[in-house]
Amino acid sequence: MTPLPPLNALRAFEATARHLSFSRAAEELNVTPAAVSHQVKALEETVGTSLFRRLNRAIELTEAGRLLFPDLQEGFQRIGEAVAKLDRLSDDRVLVISTGPAFSAKWLAPRLYRFLEQHPEIDARISANLGHSNFGADGVDVAIRFGAGEYSGFHVEHLVEDSLLPLCSPALLARGPALQTPQDLRRHVLIHDDSLSFREKHPGWGDWLKAAGVRGIDASRGLRFNHADHGIDAAVEGAGVVLARKVMAAGDLKLGRLVAPFPLELPIDLAFYLVTPRGTEDRPKTAKFRNWIKREMAEFRSLLAELPVPADNSGGGSAGQAAVSPSADR
Repeated sequence: MTPLPPLNALRAFEATARHLSFSRAAEELNVTPAAVSHQVKALEETVGTSLFRRLNRAIELTEAGRLLFPDLQEGFQRIGEAVAKLDRLSDDRVLVISTGPAFSAKWLAPRLYRFLEQHPEIDARISANLGHSNFGADGVDVAIRFGAGEYSGFHVEHLVEDSLLPLCSPALLARGPALQTPQDLRRHVLIHDDSLSFREKHPGWGDWLKAAGVRGIDASRGLRFNHADHGIDAAVEGAGVVLARKVMAAGDLKLGRLVAPFPLELPIDLAFYLVTPRGTEDRPKTAKFRNWIKREMAEFRSLLAELPVPADNSGGGSAGQAAVSPSADR
């Protein structure tokens, strides 16, 4: 077996090749550029060929350097992941939860204190971002993802379905213009939630208006937000009528900060799922969180079934509800 070059030399080469800069590699490794250059030179002497082509103010990989770099980079990444696994195994107090910013703000964060009260031995950390975190490299234990449930190689559990419906603040209804039928939406600002735009075909105001039998309203106008909670918060402040995701808006509906002028809901062919790496779902801290969130979701689904109660915005009559009755959907 061919003996390996010194690890420090390999690390110096990998960082330099990634940055294509001795100085930036030195900053990352917390050494001087001269030290990095020396380590790379020693590696070149060991392997018997040049790995970089030194130009006037830049460097570039030689053919040998391009051959070595990808496998070496992958090797250091795998070493990092392996060490991270040991760190998580030795510290079972920390539970890292990955989820979207809107779900974190509107659903998880307001409830997570109950989990911590039940399990004071666990420190929970929320990693809220729009992308899917890497379980190994990012140290994530459990993820809550919104999608079709197709997460190959993972342990997946369905949590809750979602739907879209128009919502507005009670203050907006009080000051007008009147919002007695869906046709009245032409006189209001439409607030769009573009958080579903990652899907090629995602429902929006145009689909809701069509389902309600409404014509002649430009469904593209209004305010647009790429985070579901931002659109909901704008509606709470009276900025317009938001076509909101019900799961995200349930808390504001329950507290009366938002009301539903019409009962028609538009189904979404996506749902929230609990995702964990296969084989880790029964680790003590993960199992405790799984059991807790499934209990919370059971109660939450009961709440969703009761929400919303359409606002009485038609002067005591039933015109608002009749306009979006099942017969109007066809």
